Amino acid sequence: MRSMQEWLDSYSADHRNPVNQVAHWLCVPPIVWAVIAMLWTVPVPESQLRPGAWAVMVIVLSFYWYWKRSHRLAVALLVVFAILALITHLLATEFGMATLLRAAIVVFVVAWVGQFIGHHFEGRRPSFLTDLSYLLIGPAWLMAKLLRRLGVRLAL
Repeated sequence: MRSMQEWLDSYSADHRNPVNQVAHWLCVPPIVWAVIAMLWTVPVPESQLRPGAWAVMVIVLSFYWYWKRSHRLAVALLVVFAILALITHLLATEFGMATLLRAAIVVFVVAWVGQFIGHHFEGRRPSFLTDLSYLLIGPAWLMAKLLRRLGVRLAL
């Protein structure tokens, strides 16, 4: 099993261009929200589960994947995911599932276009095209950078 530091180092090697890095700061968080929001709208049996159950399940599984590699990073990401889930719940309550889904799809597409523009400047294909696990590394890469800037030491 690769360590989180190995994942982050590999991801960093594919994200050296400053334009691509800015594109990731601007696009990865909206993509994460859009995924949570789209999963939030997946129907569940109301007698057994509440709306958002699929999103919560994916958040828990993601947390477990991160936890096995870095406890501090996993907790920080869980806090962000929980905030995004709360925002999603409020939006679903206020505007309804159909509007939430449409908004999430638009945000997802626009943000991915931004990602691909960033990779055009980088001159490299996105990392996830070689290994889908990199879809989990993008948010972790940004969080690790943020935590380091805040002076938080990460045991990776």
